[in-house]
Amino acid sequence: MKKLKKQGKNWRKFWKLGVDELNTQFFNVSKDAELTVTEGHHIYNLHDLALKYGTPLQLIFPFILEDRLKDLIGYFQAYMKIYGYKGKFFYHYPMKVNQNKEFILPLLSEGANLEVTSANELWLVKKLWEGEKFNSKIRVLCNGPKTDSYIDLIEELRSKGMNIVPIIEGMDEVERLSKYKGDIGVRVDLSIKTDSHWDKKFDRFGLSEKDALGLNKMKNLKIMHYHMGSQIKTQKSIFEGVKYGFDIYTQLQKIHPSLDTLDIGGGFGIPYEKKKFYTAKGVSSKIIKILKNLSDRAGIKHPNLVVEWGQYIVAPAQVTIYKVLYEKIIPKANAKAWYVIDGSFMNDLKDTWAIHQRWHIIPANNMHGSLKTTWLAGSTCDSDDKYTAGGNYILLPKIHENQDQFVAVLDTGAYQDALASHHCLLSAPMKIVVADGTIKIARKRETADSIGRLFGWTNGDHK
Repeated sequence: MKKLKKQGKNWRKFWKLGVDELNTQFFNVSKDAELTVTEGHHIYNLHDLALKYGTPLQLIFPFILEDRLKDLIGYFQAYMKIYGYKGKFFYHYPMKVNQNKEFILPLLSEGANLEVTSANELWLVKKLWEGEKFNSKIRVLCNGPKTDSYIDLIEELRSKGMNIVPIIEGMDEVERLSKYKGDIGVRVDLSIKTDSHWDKKFDRFGLSEKDALGLNKMKNLKIMHYHMGSQIKTQKSIFEGVKYGFDIYTQLQKIHPSLDTLDIGGGFGIPYEKKKFYTAKGVSSKIIKILKNLSDRAGIKHPNLVVEWGQYIVAPAQVTIYKVLYEKIIPKANAKAWYVIDGSFMNDLKDTWAIHQRWHIIPANNMHGSLKTTWLAGSTCDSDDKYTAGGNYILLPKIHENQDQFVAVLDTGAYQDALASHHCLLSAPMKIVVADGTIKIARKRETADSIGRLFGWTNGDHK
């Protein structure tokens, strides 16, 4: 630690900032030891924003969304050209990853198509469609179990000219969707294992390989879709899925000659706090190479390719900031003290509790100061509302009297909002959009009254 204090220029590296592979290329440490984000010629000081808007605070950076999507589309299109791949590439953003319009609208503007999983998500797409927020070239894939109201909405939007493709998830959907007046797809549950957060012995989504290959010929079957898992840990698992999925694709195409698109789903991971992780550039190159070689060997047309990598695109575009309320000494542990924050992991960052997510956590101020090994505790009255880095510790600055300490949690843009709760009726963080040198409040901080209404309480209940 003493060495680092003498060499201030190393603090950026120490906090793993400015590293493309860790998605922190836009982050830096100011001369005042405060966390900053750079967008072109604009520099945003996250400590100053926390002081101005209060905490807990979520900061959305649309330019990061746009940058990541442009790069991803560029990788696939470039390697298709380099390897002479004749199929087309389509990116479909899975709305379940983050349904906030501050995320979806920038992605649409940069060429994303959409994927929905429920009638309610499709209702939001309908609103965008009616408000002329996207053009008719954008395609919408419909996954998830199909209720009657869901299929009714699909058919309504198709009749109005939307390019909307329902994906068969179960045998109960086959009869009605086979009569659909447009393109359809089928999801297949591949009989292989993958190294990810979501790898179950029995998958309730999609048709079994046997059922999929037993479907009667459908003239409008265009897409075969599979999904390997969430936060896939190794690129080897991704490649094995592509090879296995392509084999099923070729068998299906013999029955359904209209089939021309392979959707490899989501699951592409992000590094969070890890030092080494696979990259989108490297993986996209290998996927195209694999599909070209397999297609040529099988003597079939190169399939169009769809990916639904949502977490990869949106997670790094949001940062959540908390203030440390106080510290509590821990007698015997890897950490010396609990730092109690003014928000909640259980409420705001649900994956901490649900799947024991490891986060990239750094201070937003005092980034050059002496450090302490800590664990973080949320403000709910629950013993599970904590973050211990898997039992290890989090290095954070020592608490200074008469100075607030702020903590930044990076990569919080995926899943957390939709999973958020109100345990102990705590308020959700305020949400601000940081773009083009300006700040816009997207959601105000909840009041006790507004939260109470969610649970049936009204202003007159006390009378």
